[in-house]
Amino acid sequence: MKRFMKLYAVEQKMALRSADSMIFGVAMPVGILILIAAIAGGKTAGDGGYTYMQSAFASLIAVGICATAFMGLPLVAAEYRDKKILKHFFVTPCSPAWILTATALSCMMNAVLSAIAVSLTAIVGFGYRMEGSIPGFVGAWLLTMLSMFSIGLLMASLCRRVKTTNAVTSLVYFPMLFLSGATIPYELFPEGLQRVADFLPLTQGIKLMKAVSMGESLDSVLKIIILLATVTVVCTAVSVKTFRWE
Repeated sequence: MKRFMKLYAVEQKMALRSADSMIFGVAMPVGILILIAAIAGGKTAGDGGYTYMQSAFASLIAVGICATAFMGLPLVAAEYRDKKILKHFFVTPCSPAWILTATALSCMMNAVLSAIAVSLTAIVGFGYRMEGSIPGFVGAWLLTMLSMFSIGLLMASLCRRVKTTNAVTSLVYFPMLFLSGATIPYELFPEGLQRVADFLPLTQGIKLMKAVSMGESLDSVLKIIILLATVTVVCTAVSVKTFRWE
């Protein structure tokens, strides 16, 4: 455990020093939240009976997850494989699985940092108050994060080269970021685009977090919970089966 914690500490320092992670995972959602709150924070979003500020909170919490799960973990795993770092770990006391676990945890901690930054900005800066259960929201956030990271791990397993991983992560990251409602409010999409967005797992995760944050019953989002749990189990199982260390 001591060796693993040292390895994790190194990975976490590297993750915190990553400019892309800090800009796209932390600074960007906070900046968008400030813009939305200043421009239309108190206005009603669509027919839902809630404000754009209430809608944006859950959505922008997901941006940190999106950035770390789709642009963090897969790219780091691909780079370590391409540079033979994972292969070299076979002859050290630290197994290759340790470095992947440490990398995943460091990416998740960046998502936690993003969630804290968004929450503090919304609560302290704009007086946001959650209508629903805070523990329930944390649970919805964790389920969303686990499901997105399982997809990221699947990409890390199936993409063997850095160039391939870059292409695939971009194809996944940008539609998830812009079409799921994470940055552009879902309520502003035309009906046809909303139907397309509903196929994205992150859209369902955001819907789950919104529903819990606004105090809706779990019965109304039970299908989403089952869907995200299924995505987590299936993607994790396939990624473990197909992962190659070199």
